[in-house]
Amino acid sequence: MRAAAGLGLPVVVERRAAASMEEWLQLAAYCAGEGDGRVILCEGGRRPDLALVRAARAASGHPALVDVSADLGLSAAAVAAGADGLIIGTDAEGSARGPAASEAERRVAEEAVTVVGALLRDERPGTLAECRQAIDRVDAALATLLERRAELAGVVQRLKPVGGFAGRDLGRERDVVARMAVRAPALGESRLSAIMNAVIEAGLHLAEERSDR
Repeated sequence: MRAAAGLGLPVVVERRAAASMEEWLQLAAYCAGEGDGRVILCEGGRRPDLALVRAARAASGHPALVDVSADLGLSAAAVAAGADGLIIGTDAEGSARGPAASEAERRVAEEAVTVVGALLRDERPGTLAECRQAIDRVDAALATLLERRAELAGVVQRLKPVGGFAGRDLGRERDVVARMAVRAPALGESRLSAIMNAVIEAGLHLAEERSDR
């Protein structure tokens, strides 16, 4: 450990299954002290303890990775738990590289980082490039959510007695905007109203185009 820490490179400290958080952080502190301080925590194994990731990251101030190779379905949960990155493509024990993850599996992990990360992580970029990258992630999450909303709005149009623009419920739209303003007070109802009007009209146009096919 002393030799690894002294290389002048970031040291990834993986928690063994039987180790407590205190033991994990003590090892990370030792590596930081013997090296240049650049330490990355890593949680892996068959059943990563995601609650421990959040607690260890908060207690140590070090970034954290989660090895989701054993179950890529944990990708979204790992990002939501505060993981700064994911490891895929290792075997179930996380000790040796196994078969490369398929494109579909990589896509699952990428979507988790992009969409879930943009929604739940409080990013604080320090440079223009980092800020633009963060905005790109938020825009990708917005596009995903807008597409989903349009699909659901299309279902609503088929279920309504009167669909399309003639069936718009302006009272419900005002209620939706008011609830959104609670989550986005800086934008407020007036700005959100304009945004949601554009979103709703785009969804209605899409529904009409599909019904004409």
